[in-house]
Amino acid sequence: MGFTSRGNPSFLFFFFFFLCLSTVSAYINNTSSNNEEVRRELASGRCNWFRGNWVYDVKYPLYDPYKCPFIDPQFNCKKYGRPDNAYLKYRWQPSSCSLPRFNGLYFLRRMRGKKIMFVGDSLSTNMWQSLACLIHSWVPNTRYTLIRQKGLASLTFEEYGVTLLLYRTQFLVDLNVEKVGRVLKLDSIKQGNMWRGMDVLIFNSWHWWTHTEHIQPWDYMEDGNRLYKDMNRLVAFYKGMTTWARWVNAYVDPSKTKVFFNGVSPTHYEGKDWGEPMNSCRSQTQPFYGRKYPGGTPMAWVILNKVMRRLKKPVHWLDITGLSQLRKDAHPSAFSGNHPGNDCSHWCLPGLPDTWNLLFYSTLFSS
Repeated sequence: MGFTSRGNPSFLFFFFFFLCLSTVSAYINNTSSNNEEVRRELASGRCNWFRGNWVYDVKYPLYDPYKCPFIDPQFNCKKYGRPDNAYLKYRWQPSSCSLPRFNGLYFLRRMRGKKIMFVGDSLSTNMWQSLACLIHSWVPNTRYTLIRQKGLASLTFEEYGVTLLLYRTQFLVDLNVEKVGRVLKLDSIKQGNMWRGMDVLIFNSWHWWTHTEHIQPWDYMEDGNRLYKDMNRLVAFYKGMTTWARWVNAYVDPSKTKVFFNGVSPTHYEGKDWGEPMNSCRSQTQPFYGRKYPGGTPMAWVILNKVMRRLKKPVHWLDITGLSQLRKDAHPSAFSGNHPGNDCSHWCLPGLPDTWNLLFYSTLFSS
């Protein structure tokens, strides 16, 4: 738990208080104007935040990794010895417009009293911790409560009543232990009861669908009333995401809950995907700068696109795949405190998930 720290009063207190108050008010008003402009751009169809390029920005990163108390060792690359700094300095620049700058005070005030839940695997953890750090950097002395339990974590910024929750589930659909073993139920999503009543839901799923052998967390897949020892993983993913879409259509009230899906996060284990067959993400210090990423569009993206088009309820798709493919430099690789080997799946913090949250922030307050 964190606690507010206060200095001793002085005769300059009221002067600085009103100076800070007027500065913050002006900043928030400017942010509001910026968001109005973003709304107009969206309505005109001229702004696509997911197409653009990475630019070097000396003002980055957006927070200090040594001052954020929420980063797991798995993502804390600087703490665990990453020697280069360039990967911290890249800002996503859309081609036809600009992203609003993240304002943690604006976020907390707009979302006062609300619950925001990330639902998914460790990539959701990556994004949840990133958002926590972004907010904390604006209010470093505010009191918070952090509770971590198996499968569920909760961070509340108490002054504002804003709660960021993380519900860990690799597949979104249910994974149950039964007499025959561990069963991945492609047409069941009973755990969805835990997601109801949220003001914002941000979903993610894909990486675990590809796991095999000793890291595969299920023994059978169930579809209908039939058990399968295995099936084509893309087919299974499609079935699972279709079940998720049915849950959204049945249980989400758009007047009360905004729904987001953070798209397929790429890996960079095989250098052939960006034209360097002998390499992986290890020792990469620059983004890919080619006009077109050689690895092409993942089939998981194609499947997700098909599912999204069939949704009857509004879901904001954060289409982060293409812009993330370019960041072959942004993984922990060997600099991951509790993930031995070469981690080319997750992302350093600060880093790429901060951009995912900028896209989330921009969409949330302009839709």
